[in-house]
Amino acid sequence: MFRQMKVTGLVMDPHSNTPILVLKDMKDETTLPIWIGLLEATAIATELENIQFPRPMTHDLIRTMFDHLSVKVEKIEVCDLKNNTYYALIYIRNGETVSAIDSRPSDAIAVALRTNAPIYVKDEVISKYLKSEEAKPEFDEKNKEQWAEMLDKLDPSDFSKYKM
Repeated sequence: MFRQMKVTGLVMDPHSNTPILVLKDMKDETTLPIWIGLLEATAIATELENIQFPRPMTHDLIRTMFDHLSVKVEKIEVCDLKNNTYYALIYIRNGETVSAIDSRPSDAIAVALRTNAPIYVKDEVISKYLKSEEAKPEFDEKNKEQWAEMLDKLDPSDFSKYKM
């Protein structure tokens, strides 16, 4: 079984200074934190905050390509947790064909946010996390303020400096 979830925020892990993506089920009963990289957190935060860049970022490019090819993102699923690593699938529809594409959860969620696709998490993943002995972060006001401070310092023009 899968549970539909929503992104409720990004916080910083006070122990490792690593961004944590926070998912909650639609009834606000279950919270699932997913530790992600800073670049992925930035991609998610910019979409949540509706920040526009002069040039398309990676996940915006993916959305544009899907639109151009008439491919629809049906949903994303966080489908496994192995050795403290989460796994996800992006389900895309091309005509009558639905395909599952392996993805990191952070990338899948960044794409889901840009395409308004629903986010699902397998119940087994939630159970594995809840049973794990991993340190669980405290989601307090201090952590929210740290993340907000970092986002405030973000200047969209900085991203155009990094050319490939």
